[in-house]
Amino acid sequence: MTVGVYGLVAGIVKLDEAGLYLSRREGESHLVRAQRALGRGILRIAPWLMKFLSVAGTAAMFLVGGGILTHNVPALHHAIQAISPPGGLGSVVGMLADLVIGVLGGTVVLGVVKLIGRLRRKPTAAAANKPAQ
Repeated sequence: MTVGVYGLVAGIVKLDEAGLYLSRREGESHLVRAQRALGRGILRIAPWLMKFLSVAGTAAMFLVGGGILTHNVPALHHAIQAISPPGGLGSVVGMLADLVIGVLGGTVVLGVVKLIGRLRRKPTAAAANKPAQ
C-alpha cells in the first residue's frame, strides 16, 4: 500500500513533465496528434489539480490531527458521541468535530511555537547597547 501511495504521489509530482513531453511529440499520425492533445490537456489541468490537492491535503491533516486528539481525550470523544445523531449524519458531525478540534489544536501549537521563538530570539543590537537603568 505504501509503495502504491508514494508511486501515485510521484506520478502527480511528475504530471506536468509528462504533459510537456506529450505536448512536444513530433509527427502527424493520429496517435501522435492525440498524444499532443492529451499533453496540452494535462498541462492545463495540472495547476488546478495541485491547488485542489493542497487544500484537500490541508483539510485531511486537520481531520487526522483532530481525530487523534478526540480519540485520545475521552471527554472530547464522549461529548462528540453525545451530540452526534445516529446514522450517516453522525459520521458527518464526528468529522466536522474532528476538523474543528484539529484547527484549534493546530492554532494552539502554532501559538506555542511562535511564543518560544520570541522568547529564544536574541536581543537586537539597539537593545544590547541600551544602558542599564
